[in-house]
Formats: sequence, C-alpha cells, structure tokens
Amino acid sequence: MLIKLYLSRPIPKAYKYLLSVIVAMAVFMNIARSQERLKPEGDIPILAWIGVPENETTIERFSELKSSGININFSAYSSVEAVEKALNVAQKTGVKLMFSCPELKSEPEKTVKRLMKHPALFGYHLKDEPGAPEFPELNAWVKRIQAIDTKHPCYINLFPNYAAREQLFDKDFKLQPGKDVYTEYVEAFLKDVTVPFISFDHYPVVENNGIKMLRPEWYKNLETIAAASRQSRLPFWAFALSVAHDPYPIPSVAEIRLQLYSNLAYGAQALQYFTYWTPGINPNWDFHDAPIGLDGKRTIVYDRIKLVNSEIQNLSGVFLNARLISVSHTGSHIPSGTSRMDKLPDPIKVLETSDGGAIVSVLEKGNHRFLVIVNRDFQNAMKITISTDDKVKRVLKDGTLINANSYTYTLEVDPGDVVIYTWENSIK
Repeated sequence: MLIKLYLSRPIPKAYKYLLSVIVAMAVFMNIARSQERLKPEGDIPILAWIGVPENETTIERFSELKSSGININFSAYSSVEAVEKALNVAQKTGVKLMFSCPELKSEPEKTVKRLMKHPALFGYHLKDEPGAPEFPELNAWVKRIQAIDTKHPCYINLFPNYAAREQLFDKDFKLQPGKDVYTEYVEAFLKDVTVPFISFDHYPVVENNGIKMLRPEWYKNLETIAAASRQSRLPFWAFALSVAHDPYPIPSVAEIRLQLYSNLAYGAQALQYFTYWTPGINPNWDFHDAPIGLDGKRTIVYDRIKLVNSEIQNLSGVFLNARLISVSHTGSHIPSGTSRMDKLPDPIKVLETSDGGAIVSVLEKGNHRFLVIVNRDFQNAMKITISTDDKVKRVLKDGTLINANSYTYTLEVDPGDVVIYTWENSIK
C-alpha cells in the first residue's frame, strides 16, 4: 500500500532516472542469476618453472606471481633455510611451493621431515630431463622421500620427443624392432620410477627468418604422453613456452592459447610455464622477455599469461579431473602421429572445419561430456560449421552455458583458441 501511494505521487526527474537505473540493474542481475553456469571444480594447477628467485622472496613478488594466475612456484634454493623462508611467504599469498635445494639430495629424509608439514608445500623437484640410465638412481631417491612423505609428490620432468637418441639412452641401448625410441623412453620411465604423474616439455612454436611454424613432432608427443597416461592411469602435466630464446619467439596470446588448450584437449591435468622469471645471462641461450624480465619488471608476456590463465581457470569445470575419451584431428593435412576425425559423438550432427584444421577431443566428467575444438592455426582464424541436438550447450569462456542452437550454423574460432560444447551422457 505504501509503495502504491508513493508511486501515485509526482516523481522528480532525478528520482525517475535513479529508479530506472535501479530497475535495469535488478533485471540484469536477475538474468545473470538465471544463466546456467558450470560448477567450479577448484583451481587447475599452473606452475611457474624458474619462478620467483631466492633473492626476490617477498610477499610483493609472490603476490605478483599469484595475480598472473600461477598458483605453484618452482625455484631452486641455495639452502633448506631459504626454502623455509619461501614457504612462509608463499603461505601468506596463497601460492604453493615446488622446490629443490642441495639438502634434498644430500639429506633427503632429514629435509623432508623438516618441511613436509608446511601448508604451502606442494612437492619436491628432483630432476629435469633425465636420460634412461638415471632412472634407477632417481627411483631410489623417490623411495627415500616417499618413505617419509606420501602426501607431497616428487617431480621429474621428461625430455620431449625431439631429443636426440643419445640423450634418452646410453650408447649400448638396442631398440626393439617396430618400436619408437621416444615411446620406449617413456615406457622405461614409468616401469623404473614410481611417480604420481607424468611431466614432459615440448616447445612447439619456432621462428626461422621471421617465419613462425609448429614443430611437426608436437602432436605426436602429446599422443604418446596421453597414451602413457591412460595406460598407467597417471595424470600428465604439460608446458607452454613463455620465455623467448633462439629459435623461439616472444609468445603471442594465440601461441599461448594454442599450447595450453591443446594440452588440456589431450587431457593434461596441470600446466607449466617455462619460464616465469627470465633466466640469468647464459652464453648458450639468449633468454629474454619472460613474464618478468631480467630487470625484475613485467613484460608484455606477463599480461598475456594472466589473460589466458584467467580463461582456463574459468573453464576448470570442463578440464579439471576430466577423462579423455577420444582425440582426433581435422583439416586438409593432419599432424604426424595423429588420427583423422572419422566419427562424431551422437549429439553432434555436423562438424566441419576449414583447411587449417583443429583438434577435436571428447572429455568425460561425471555424467557430462565435453566436445573441445582447438584451432591448430595460431596465426589465422578458423571457420567451423556445427549442428547439434537441442540439448547440447556451448560453454563460454566465463563458464556460462548457452544452448548451442542459439548460435549461427557457422562460427569463427580465433587463432589458437578453443570452442567447447557439452551434453549429458544420456543424450542419444
């Protein structure tokens, strides 16, 4: 009654405008609340390889790291005391710490007992790119640590498939007939070393005389690791390159997207950047323009990884804890070692892409399936033509779900970018 009496009186123009704004905001908020969204599944682990250095261990620097969207810092420290200092700072900023230090090698049991109960500890970094002859010694080290701490993982990162044969095995190694040397390397690692996940690096975008291209072995590397992951039932971690050095260019947003979304489309459960902080001057490598430069200031790459990291965390409801059902490729030519798409999931009636081609993967989580389509071209947009059942929904970058048929039959996917659809498993 009071509202009716009030509204029956003349309303000054200023109040009318204010009232219209309030009504518009109420309508907008009601629409926003009514939109269906993916339920967040927590944060996808994103690790900074060569993160905040020891001499920059401050709340300000770790907060800056967290603001970029990275939630795990890996740094090498000069002592266990330096690790403790970093753990205390990391805890205050919501960052987890992966570390290495001399004492982890010389006194693993003592070091682990000292640090294992710290709430900011993520895990123990043991070795980067070991050859197969090192596997028995590494496994002995892992067992010494795991005998004390079974909660925090031991981290070992494998070579890419473009590593030389002599880097993977010793000179007396004899390859079995019909076997691939890199597959043998991965299988030997999983046989000889007890780890909770598989990590490998591969930096696919290279530049020669101003022309950028993808390494032809990259997707075969993802195929090998994804197959090993399924067979071993271990999740895998994969990289994106974020520091320029010959022959690798300063990464664009499209190049970062392509690397990370391709990793996720193949089922990766954690992402890594090499590197966050620009490594020191090295006569063999011209490192420059990582997210944080040699002068300690942010480069343009900082803002680029921050943008893509934010997108990815908004899509954790798609990728985190998802199981890879299938992965294939489209285009006039498909990458070496991959399979051409020859069958669509039942709810997808038509899927065609332009000649540049795409990754097409199907992920499963709970009673939902997700169709993930990644534009393999990091320099040109891709057109896709797609037709779906009425119950299929498109997953937007903010996690909002929109009926797929609300969009036109033909869409454009930005360079290196992703488009995602979802449906319940019960759809026929």
